[in-house]
Order: sequence, then structure tokens, then C-alpha cells
Amino acid sequence: MKDTFSDYIVYVDESGDHGLVAFDREYPVFVLAFCVFQKKHYLDYVVPQIQQFKFRHFGHDSVILHESDIRKDRGDFNFLKSRESKEAFMNELNRVVENAQFTLICTAINKEKLKEKYTRPYNPYNLALLFGLERVYSFLQRKNQLPRITHVVVERRGKKEDNALELSFRRYVDGRNDYRVKFPLELVFADKQINSAGLQLADLVARPVGLSLIRPQQTNRAFQIIEKKLYKVGGKATGWGLKYFP
Repeated sequence: MKDTFSDYIVYVDESGDHGLVAFDREYPVFVLAFCVFQKKHYLDYVVPQIQQFKFRHFGHDSVILHESDIRKDRGDFNFLKSRESKEAFMNELNRVVENAQFTLICTAINKEKLKEKYTRPYNPYNLALLFGLERVYSFLQRKNQLPRITHVVVERRGKKEDNALELSFRRYVDGRNDYRVKFPLELVFADKQINSAGLQLADLVARPVGLSLIRPQQTNRAFQIIEKKLYKVGGKATGWGLKYFP
């Protein structure tokens, strides 16, 4: 079985909603973040560092690091209401993210521009998924991982949504992609409470990428850290590690 699976695993999370009828005009993008980890580094470093961080701040490792809860000082993070506490917490969390070695592939869809350009636009989720999977395939190809299987882990969202995602995923990996080849990728659904370090990191990086696109002049410390992790081809991240459409 050793040669069946690749040396990498991919965790995916999103920022924003993919609806085109009514959406937040202050945040008109839908972002999918694909965090690609080398399994050995993930097991030896990333998971222990995330757990140690949680033990230091909460006394246990059952807390889920959710970007919106942290940002809004909600639930387990209500102790962050003071500026000093929030700054210390974020500084340490940023260091954990910075020191974690992973390759980031983000695909972002600007829903306003999509509606303006196309009379019958594709679903933003499906577009972001296709663009992301194509770039994951490119990365794995360059790392000589083909044809070994790489698992793509996503969070469960509900039966209807999961079924739709699985259908789109299978179409794309079966050859309905720009490469016109089958991708050796397998989809894994993870329960929301599974407490996956990889999924939590994907959640933490997705929104900063979205903000960097719609408010490029705004200070964005988180993006300054994760920008270095974007997948690059020929020294360029644009179009590869960061695909912004249309």
C-alpha cells in the first residue's frame, strides 16, 4: 500500500458564500483555500504545534480554531475582547501558521464581476473547485507524485451540498478539466467536529486572501504571512497559487 498514496494531503475550506442572488456587497468574493501538506511534516510538526497552542491558551485541545469566531471574540474566544489579549493570541497564532510548511492554492470568484460578465454564470463554488483541482494536479505533477492517490479533505456542509460537491468533484477528476486527463484525487468528507489541524489552517487563511483581493490597500498582516506559501510556477503565484476570476 506504500506506493498507492502520495506524500501529500490537501485540506480545503472556504470564505464567503457562493450564492449569486443575494450576497454581501462588502465581501463579494467566494474563496476556496487548498492547503497542501507534505504528510511527514504535517504529522511531525503541524499537528503537535496546533495542539500545543491550544493547550497553552485553553488547557485542552478540543477547541476548533474558527476564523470568524476568533475575529468576533465569540464562544471559546470571548476572552480575546481586550486588545492586549487579542494581540498576544494573534501574534502566537500567526507564528504557528508562518512556521507550518504548506503550499497554498487559493481560487477566488468575484461574484459581482461574474454576474456582470456572464448572462448565465456558473456556480462560484464549482468554478473555484475546478480551478483549484487543476492547480493541485499541476503541483502534484511537479512533485512527481503521479499516479499515486492524493486525498482532498473537505468539511461536511449538509447532505444536499455534499452530494452536489461530490458530483462536481467526480466530473472534474474524471477528465472534465483543462488537462483532459483523470486526476488521481479522492474526496474525503470530514465531520465539522473532527478537529482537523489541516482544515482549521485552511479556514484561517481563506478570508485574508479574499480581503487582499477586494481591499488591496488595507493592511493585511495575515496575508503577508501566507502570501509566501502560495504555489508558484516560474516564480509567479498569480494564476497558479492565486487564481482570481473573472
